[in-house]
Amino acid sequence: MQEDGEAEGPEQELVKLRQQLSETNEELLEMRSRLESVRRSDLDADLDKAQKLIEQERTRGEDYLTQLKYLQADFENYRKRVDREIRDIEDFSTSALIRKLLSVIDDLDLAMASAEKNESKGLVEGIAMVQKNLVSVLQSEGLKPIEAMGKPFDPELHEAVERVDGTDNKRDMVVSEIRKGYVLKDKVLRPSMVRVESAVKNNGEKQ
Repeated sequence: MQEDGEAEGPEQELVKLRQQLSETNEELLEMRSRLESVRRSDLDADLDKAQKLIEQERTRGEDYLTQLKYLQADFENYRKRVDREIRDIEDFSTSALIRKLLSVIDDLDLAMASAEKNESKGLVEGIAMVQKNLVSVLQSEGLKPIEAMGKPFDPELHEAVERVDGTDNKRDMVVSEIRKGYVLKDKVLRPSMVRVESAVKNNGEKQ
């Protein structure tokens, strides 16, 4: 019986050892499961932080882009305003000079008329050449004469210095031009001074 008891001792020890190993494996599996859970939780947290940072940077980038667009628009408006002011200054300077030269053209017109009356052919040709050259230069700057003779009276383009009774015209008509008018780049530089024939109403009265 002594021998049987000694024989059973190692088997019992082996059973206990197996149980301990089994328990240890279970504990290891549980620890591994917890570790993976912790790692997964940390990874999810890191991913959330990364996504938030990415979203913040994207929002910041969009804000910078919007500000850049506003700045670009402001600069473009500023550039257009400066260009417009420069053109206005240039146009004003040009119009001021041309307005002064209009009196020279008027004098040349008078000189031409006088020379034609005196039948001075050489003088007429000389004045005509000077007048043509001067008008050509001014036209290159945008100066155009206003059409007046035989045209309906337009207070935007014509200045009536005299009115005569009309006969059968339905509108006020320009019948003669006393002083030529001009426009500069579609702006009236000087209206034409004209004589106007008043329109007649149906009952024969002038308007």
